[in-house]
Amino acid sequence: MAEPTPARPRRDRTHYLYLAVIAAVLAGIALGLAAPGAARELKPLGTGFVSLITMMISPVIFCTIVLGIGSVRKAAKVGAVGGLALGYFVVMSSVALAIGLVVGNFLHPGSGLHLTAAAKAAGHGQAAGSVEGGTDFVLGIIPKTLMSAFTTGQVLQTLLVALLVGFALQAMGTAGEPLLRGIGQLQKLVFRVLSMIMWAAPVGAFGAMAAVVGATGAGALKALAVIMVGFYATCLLFVLVVLGTVLRLVCGVSVFSLLRYLARELLLILSTSSSESALPRLIAKMEHLGVSRPVVGITVPTGYSFNLDGTAIYLTMSSLFVADALGKPLALGQQISLLVFMVIASKGAAGVTGAGLATLAGGLQSHRPDLVDGVGLIVGIDRFMSEARALTNFAGNAVATVVIGTLTKEFDRDRARAVLDGRLPFDEQVLGDGEPLGSEGAKRPVAV
Repeated sequence: MAEPTPARPRRDRTHYLYLAVIAAVLAGIALGLAAPGAARELKPLGTGFVSLITMMISPVIFCTIVLGIGSVRKAAKVGAVGGLALGYFVVMSSVALAIGLVVGNFLHPGSGLHLTAAAKAAGHGQAAGSVEGGTDFVLGIIPKTLMSAFTTGQVLQTLLVALLVGFALQAMGTAGEPLLRGIGQLQKLVFRVLSMIMWAAPVGAFGAMAAVVGATGAGALKALAVIMVGFYATCLLFVLVVLGTVLRLVCGVSVFSLLRYLARELLLILSTSSSESALPRLIAKMEHLGVSRPVVGITVPTGYSFNLDGTAIYLTMSSLFVADALGKPLALGQQISLLVFMVIASKGAAGVTGAGLATLAGGLQSHRPDLVDGVGLIVGIDRFMSEARALTNFAGNAVATVVIGTLTKEFDRDRARAVLDGRLPFDEQVLGDGEPLGSEGAKRPVAV
């Protein structure tokens, strides 16, 4: 009897997708320089693609957190992982703030710039209604109804509902297992829809890049090159030196290997200027790398709201830039109090394009209204700075997931070594088939 012919492996068509994204970005830049007027009209293409991704973020976070908590048999384990993750986020955000302060005070990037009437108007426009008081912020975490958390686009509301549902299913024990399986099927559906949306990435990247280059032009970039170069250099320093050192010492993993493993996700963020566009892929790839499902399910979604390393650096340097440009430098005490307020106010908006600029304007409006005019100086280049802070936020969350997995003994080092060496490549088809897990290691029962 003849042996059955083995199934032919499916071709990885996503390889062509990311080549198309690169080509689309280059084409968008070229069009923006050659025909600025026409390029600016393409902005809805980029906005539409980011909106498609954003509409899926709440279901992704809900399913991931519920399954992460539900797969652990004891609530204390979830609390230990969550508490350790939040503590790590606070420490790294503080380090990011300190680095931004040092570099910003050294460069004085805003010195010598002149404020125009148009810039003043833009600054006040960004500040209008952008920051809430402390009480409003806390109450805003509670959704009006259980389902409205999925329709308002508020990440923190989704986090709250997911935590409540996850702990409730955990308390139900075996009676809750059918519901957990149902949520697992829902997660597969969400990933399938996301894989369909991703094929629109080249169109979105083309429209976004063409619009921003057409709107700013080369002249605006040259005039504000100092803060852009300083900001990118600071973010790179933070990722390679600070995060790289932590990753090597705690986990024994090279940050260069990890970034190479996440290259496609970094490209996607670069083209869309939103770290949320890569959230589902980060979840799948961290599980494939060897971090257990509960750790990934708790750390990654929480990190997207609370681990804002790139945003902390951006708010620091931009505040100093505005103060120097207006000739009203901030004292060290003012810098610290203002920036702590801004970082707290930015929670829940990490992956949203333009949220950093709104937080900057609102924070200045609340603490130093005389500096709001200067925000208009940054509006022209905020899109390019948004890319750097989104990339830094993403890298910070990837490193945090591996670190928390190592500290909780939920990280398979041998598997990670094989994955990062290329001996166990990530199967792109798992997303297209709606199967969120990339590894057998992620399916192991969790020791409690």
